Amino acid sequence: MDEFTREIHAVSDAARFWEHLYRGKDGVWKNTANPLLAETAAHLPPGRALDLGCGEGGDSLWLATHGWHVTAVDIAPTALRRTAQLAADNGVEGRVETQQHDLAAEFPSGAFDLVSAQYLQSPYALPRAEILRRAAHQLATGGILLIVDHGSVRPWAWNTDPDTHFPSPADIYDDLDLDTGQWIPQRLATPQRVATGPDGQTATVTDTVVAVRRIA
Repeated sequence: MDEFTREIHAVSDAARFWEHLYRGKDGVWKNTANPLLAETAAHLPPGRALDLGCGEGGDSLWLATHGWHVTAVDIAPTALRRTAQLAADNGVEGRVETQQHDLAAEFPSGAFDLVSAQYLQSPYALPRAEILRRAAHQLATGGILLIVDHGSVRPWAWNTDPDTHFPSPADIYDDLDLDTGQWIPQRLATPQRVATGPDGQTATVTDTVVAVRRIA
């Protein structure tokens, strides 16, 4: 049994998949923020942010350089090491704390002014609604839960089935099953943008956006 197999022998298939993905390539994602996160957070006063599925830290870096204190969470240790290194390379290591969590089994503690779930989708079973509901409950009063999902097939994705069903913003919001006396939807939208794939190819894609504010 080699070192890699020993290290992840006892973890879930999802954890093995994501760790293998990051270990297999020097850089999986661009070190830039997802546009809808930057667009949303630019209008918020900096506070405490939770970055769910932080990947290699592009969103966490953007938040930290704009005054936020970020808890960056991922299932893959390699992703977290790259996030911490990116923060250090840009002089904001004191604003980014990395934590390893399998969100299907556990959730980070604390109260947050912003919880960002950018493309928190997986080829493995994931209790998304339960995770995102918990995220809403971790918001401080006035805090925002920002969910951005893929809303169309990207040519470079692992799933290119043209018949793939993408839930609507209303479907995602309804699945959260939140008390309307404590949370209100701020944005339910499906904007389009031109995206660039890992090999430089471009395509017009649709994003599904759900922004929820905690009011009590």
